[in-house]
Amino acid sequence: MCNGKLLILLVCLFLLPTESLASEARVTDLLITNTSDNLLVYLKVENCFTEKIEKAILAGIPTTFTFILELYRERRYWLDKRVSFLEVQHTIKYDNVKKILYVVLDGKKPEQFKEFSRAKTAMSELNGAVFTPLQRMTKGGRYYLRVKAKLEEVRLPLHLEYVFFFVSLWDFETDWLKQDFVY
Repeated sequence: MCNGKLLILLVCLFLLPTESLASEARVTDLLITNTSDNLLVYLKVENCFTEKIEKAILAGIPTTFTFILELYRERRYWLDKRVSFLEVQHTIKYDNVKKILYVVLDGKKPEQFKEFSRAKTAMSELNGAVFTPLQRMTKGGRYYLRVKAKLEEVRLPLHLEYVFFFVSLWDFETDWLKQDFVY
């Protein structure tokens, strides 16, 4: 009788989603399109802002998300060939004096936000990122794009990482998301 209850408990633990699994960061809404010259990528990362990350940002700690994109050409009877690779970084920093959030999208001029929700949206999305020139691709070729996002390790000033050892507890890295397409 005891073995039966134990078996049911184990089945429930493995089959029922837990809260931590339900809130894992993940890449969604991946869209691949092109202009006349370049391949463009749109995507969104969901569940990437935990309460601890938000508190750290509002405490003035700069936080960087890195989007990693890899384009491969499928080849029969041979290993797939990587055609292109791209890392895009988005960094957010809160100015406690001015009460403004600054978001730097891939090294461009910082955008300013008063609302945290709008800054989080800017941080967690790629909107038409120019990925690779179309001339690197072959018409009719089979390709796939792999993408993932991660929170870069936070470097605190003046050796504060020894005091704030918990900072590493709120980093994340999504699983790879793969999208097949024919050019």
